[in-house]
Amino acid sequence: MMDRKWIDASLKTAERTFAETARTCAGAVDEAARAVVESLRGGGKLLLCGNGGSAADAQHIAAEMSVKMKQVRSPMAAIALTTNSSLLTAQANDLGFETVFSRQIASLGREGDILIAISTSGNSPNILEGVKSAKGMGIKVIGLTGQGGGKLAPLSDIAVVVPSNEVPRIQEVHIAVGHLICEYAESHLYP
Repeated sequence: MMDRKWIDASLKTAERTFAETARTCAGAVDEAARAVVESLRGGGKLLLCGNGGSAADAQHIAAEMSVKMKQVRSPMAAIALTTNSSLLTAQANDLGFETVFSRQIASLGREGDILIAISTSGNSPNILEGVKSAKGMGIKVIGLTGQGGGKLAPLSDIAVVVPSNEVPRIQEVHIAVGHLICEYAESHLYP
């Protein structure tokens, strides 16, 4: 059986992280949600990328956007760049793992799109290369990070920097932020 004190302490840490994120990042989350709506209204799409748990978050957010959050409605255009295993493995093998997202962004992205780049440390080389590719194409970048923002925060047009150094807490907030963006877009595009 798990230790009740450990469970309580972990949940209290998560609660504090959410509260501190609300205090320090609400403006950035609002700006991100508005940018997503503006892009989608203009015919743009969301591209999302991350590694490990952040890759799962990218897929989760893309699914909520494309399928539904709270209501059945038309799909919103969102693509997780983490899902094509043949492309990812060929790209990593032939050209290096650092390019797995930048090449996809170059082939799929267009000016007016948005890249949601997720990295708990803010220093993942393949995420940073993807961001550079997006910026060079006129694609707005929303960075979801933690641990002070790393290199991702200053490269992002909008940075949501979770005030934590704990990867699980950062990831918990990232998925909540993804849900908030999706709920906002859904309610404003499909009232």
